[in-house]
Amino acid sequence: MTLTQRFLRAKHWQLFLLTFGIPMIFQFVMMGTMFANIGNQTQPDPTAFLFIFPLMMIVFTGTFFGWFWSIAMGLQYKVPANVKMKTGKFKVFFFTPLVYMLLIFIGMGIMMAGLSNTLEGGQQPDPGIVFGSIAVILPLHLFSMFCMFYCLYFVAKTFKTVELQREVTFSDFAGEFFMIWFFPIGIWIIQPKVNKMVDGSPGLLIDQPAN
Repeated sequence: MTLTQRFLRAKHWQLFLLTFGIPMIFQFVMMGTMFANIGNQTQPDPTAFLFIFPLMMIVFTGTFFGWFWSIAMGLQYKVPANVKMKTGKFKVFFFTPLVYMLLIFIGMGIMMAGLSNTLEGGQQPDPGIVFGSIAVILPLHLFSMFCMFYCLYFVAKTFKTVELQREVTFSDFAGEFFMIWFFPIGIWIIQPKVNKMVDGSPGLLIDQPAN
């Protein structure tokens, strides 16, 4: 079974745990450790935060984007032959935010290290570098947000196209769009239907063309 198939067959509660349950547990553990250190009047260990936070982000991002990809691409074989989906455009917009986030994490690490060395040397950060970084990051951030909304749109459209087995308009899948946008709520409604689509359960697809 491929990773895409695992996502499509995963239960809604499993995806919820991976995206919100486990990260929330990590946060509670971190807060508990922090308050315990304060109560014992000891300095918190920064290495724990530096290890747990990236791990939380990897689990959340991997599950969230993996689920997007699985619906958008993994259900393409169930899209009617007369409906054309722009999968190439989706792939570009899908990977753009991932590359952006990777570059941001690397850039922030480099900037924090440089800022620390600058402050330790008694120097002030160069305003030109700061504003230059903002000028580069801001448009990239806005474009990544646009890419994310397009991915939401494409995933919802693919899902509804498979469900209705016909060409759809935004009015047909507006509800699914917002349910996917508000992932913690929508996953409980969308994923059980995805499971049925993959299993080929009768009675799910409607408006099917007559044989």
